[in-house]
Amino acid sequence: MSEGDIGGRRRVLVMSTLAFTVLFAVWLMFGILGVPIRKELGLSDVQLAWLTAVAVLNGSLWRLPAGMLADRIGGRAVISGMLIACAIPTYFVSRVHDYGVLLVLAFLVGFAGNSFSAGIAWNSAWFPRERQGFALGVFGAGNVGASVTKFIGPPLITGTAGATYLGFVDGGWRLVPVIYAAMLVALGIGVWLVCPRHDRTPGQGRALREQLTPLRDVRVWRFSLYYVLVFGAYVALAAWLPKYYVDNFDVSLQTAALLTATFIFPASLLRPVGGWFSDRFGARRAMYWTLGVMALAAGVLQMPNGHVVVETTTGPREVLPYTIGLVPFVLVVFVLGCAMGVGKAAVYKHIPEYFPDHVGPVGGLVGMLGGLGGFFLPPMFAYTQKWTGFPSSTFLILFVLTLVCLAWMHWTVVRMLHERSPELARHLETPNDAAAATLDVSPRTAPGSTKEAHA
Repeated sequence: MSEGDIGGRRRVLVMSTLAFTVLFAVWLMFGILGVPIRKELGLSDVQLAWLTAVAVLNGSLWRLPAGMLADRIGGRAVISGMLIACAIPTYFVSRVHDYGVLLVLAFLVGFAGNSFSAGIAWNSAWFPRERQGFALGVFGAGNVGASVTKFIGPPLITGTAGATYLGFVDGGWRLVPVIYAAMLVALGIGVWLVCPRHDRTPGQGRALREQLTPLRDVRVWRFSLYYVLVFGAYVALAAWLPKYYVDNFDVSLQTAALLTATFIFPASLLRPVGGWFSDRFGARRAMYWTLGVMALAAGVLQMPNGHVVVETTTGPREVLPYTIGLVPFVLVVFVLGCAMGVGKAAVYKHIPEYFPDHVGPVGGLVGMLGGLGGFFLPPMFAYTQKWTGFPSSTFLILFVLTLVCLAWMHWTVVRMLHERSPELARHLETPNDAAAATLDVSPRTAPGSTKEAHA
């Protein structure tokens, strides 16, 4: 690897991560801007919910073609084009006064979310296999953009309300999309000028049918389910938690936003750690740890506050009282975010290992279905809470989904052992030191091997 290639890959990683961070912030900006928008336009809760929903939906639908396009023409062109294209509707959000127009603009702004699969394909093309886990983890840490509006939004909205800048830019909530639009344009130009001109295009010249062939592999759909859990649930909780804190712990919206950030930061910034762990010890181990910790955390959070009433001969008695306060709740949610951060990197470490020549389409499908999870889970949270009457039912959904993922992954590992190494599978019942040393399938199994090393 020449020095030029090393420098080029570093520029790709840095610029793509910066671009993804801002695009992610734009994608989810209605989570905070929706509050003053609702007040100014007189929107109902349902109308407000649709603003975020349509943005999340459009940020997921095009991930498959975005990843394939980055493989074909290069991530430099795709990411630059996305940045410039998303700047236009983002700016016009600041000029809107009608809900119908705002809904259309929110949908168009949501296209920013599709940058994820393009960036994954781009970085995978530039980094060697032994460094891809870490590189994709660093890029994926751009998810922290979900917190940008939560931090800069409230003080910016309050501090500039009623002001006008440059003769045509209004202050308050309308200033935020203008700032974002300017940042998108600047980054679009920066990515085009800074990143290597001669991009890598592993999918160039391939027939569309050939690119889509791996999507018939059931493994791709299993990885997609993992990503619904670790990313779709992350997006859903990032939008749901502020309301959850306000409704159940009686805190202000600003406090709720800060508490939500204690979930968003580890779920984003630990992706590089998850990538390093996956590179060093294997993505399968990382997923086992992720799913185990998530099951424990969601298992605690899904328990409703209250007690059990037992009818005795002397009358009813209250037993097994349980309640969780704000501080322990925040700590457990923080742990949940840590597990999601590691898990998001582990899922995407699988893809270049198993499908090194099809990272764009496979990564695009996994990202698309994960993003759609962020669209469907919030309504599931709301309806489950309505049916059960328990706010904690939000985490019951995560608990069940985690168990399904864990069961499917473990069943796959055990089945692989029985089919490929029956003599090792027999040791599962009676392990000894020698057997224990051979039971683990090496995470460095060559890509394309029939052994599912990372399960």
